[in-house]
Amino acid sequence: MQGYIKVYRKLMNSPVWEDPNYLKLWMYCLMKATHKERETLIGNQVVDLKPGQFVTGRHSLAEDMNKGVKPRNKQSEISWWRYLNNLEKLEMLNIKKTNKYSVISIINWSQYQESEQQMNNKRTTDEQQMITNKNVKNDKNVKKKESHKQVYDESSLYFKMSNYFYSLILKNNPDHKKPNFQKWSDEFRKIVELDKKSKDEVREVMEFVQSDEFEMVNVLSPTKLRKRYDQLAMKVKRSKNNVIDFKKKEYNPSQRVVNKEDMPFG
Repeated sequence: MQGYIKVYRKLMNSPVWEDPNYLKLWMYCLMKATHKERETLIGNQVVDLKPGQFVTGRHSLAEDMNKGVKPRNKQSEISWWRYLNNLEKLEMLNIKKTNKYSVISIINWSQYQESEQQMNNKRTTDEQQMITNKNVKNDKNVKKKESHKQVYDESSLYFKMSNYFYSLILKNNPDHKKPNFQKWSDEFRKIVELDKKSKDEVREVMEFVQSDEFEMVNVLSPTKLRKRYDQLAMKVKRSKNNVIDFKKKEYNPSQRVVNKEDMPFG
């Protein structure tokens, strides 16, 4: 294995930095990813890989990660695969699974790992395209219309949803920075009006997020909530189905005591 990868200092602000297993796995993923388009043979199947991708599986991943590690410090195949799936939850990579192998794609690979020459070439192409587009607009005399941002009153539904989500976050972290409620309100409007989600379902998803040990530190804005909404809604449904098993401490919206003042939009 030749070449190098770029590691940015802001990694120190990531949850990955706090756990040596996650950090080792993330470095492994960056080093395994290809820097250029190529083909690889898996059994009798040819797999096309783009920059930032590599092929792995549970067994091969654990074998590589445990190589040279003392027996007492080795992790099982299931553990390493769970770590990899959590990196996907943190939106650092994507996993495309098949019944024989998985293709891992590093998110924003081109943004962080492209060489200076590649970036310059790409920048030149983009600049030329921008000039062309600008000339076309000038020729057609297209005028831009000013966008009028909607202002949300404190009594509006979406402002109340924003305020409620912030109150849930404060229960877990009283020092959490106060957000821009106008931006938050607009995101909740998109969830309800554009994505066609009911306000009651959104409330349940918000409550689940701030009661789940993993999600409460990762979903701290309606933007992130909207981006992962379908996945989070599925988790809520699974939790409801498992609520009759009292041996499992699953989230149960019906057991959560919420005052009407805390839930003004419900």
